[in-house]
Amino acid sequence: MDFNKNQDLLKKAVNGDEKATEELMANNLGLVRSIAFKFRDRGVEYEDLVQIGSIGMLKAIRSFDLEKGTVFSTYAVPLIIGEIRRFIRDDGLIKVSRVYKQQGALLMKEREKYIMENGCEPHIEELAKICGMTPQEAAIAIDATACVNSLSASINGEDESFTLENTICQDKNEIDAKIEHIALCQAISALPPLWRKIVTLRYLKEYSQQATAEMLGLTQVKVSREEKKIFAALRKELS
Repeated sequence: MDFNKNQDLLKKAVNGDEKATEELMANNLGLVRSIAFKFRDRGVEYEDLVQIGSIGMLKAIRSFDLEKGTVFSTYAVPLIIGEIRRFIRDDGLIKVSRVYKQQGALLMKEREKYIMENGCEPHIEELAKICGMTPQEAAIAIDATACVNSLSASINGEDESFTLENTICQDKNEIDAKIEHIALCQAISALPPLWRKIVTLRYLKEYSQQATAEMLGLTQVKVSREEKKIFAALRKELS
């Protein structure tokens, strides 16, 4: 979309224009879908994730500050991700009561403490007694909160380096990298046409400065100077 038209839509949407808001939501649906795709296989249907992400997009529209000069999509990305993460964490398809969550957390905490002190797994009766519960109550709480595991526990039982903690970190890094990629793409898309051409030739097609200059009818020195301006503009936008 034309940058000026997008800014005009933003102004109208931020000021409560419903038609502009709907059009802006439709124009940015691809961004929502690309983020929702990263959260697939989390027990929630992809289209449901898109709907939840759209709520984050709507919140971004309503809270966006035009005076800060931030690219809208860059501002919207963390709000979309936050909305999806919140839904998966608190409002997933499987509902667990707060009481079971609290009991399950206590049981896991005491289980790890028991293992550290005794070097073996406690029986359910022992663990229940430590936590002031009946064995039945402990069994229900553990089953209801089965996703609660020790972060240091080995996932495959053999490779001690392959833990839940490491997996979570890798997944977070993957998502963060995706966020950075989306933000960078959006920042590049807002650059002037000449700068976008230089970025495409130099860093996507990997042409030399001289080859890029010849294709654009410029001098190599001109391309070099423009690259410095591009880097400065992107650093300012992404900082």
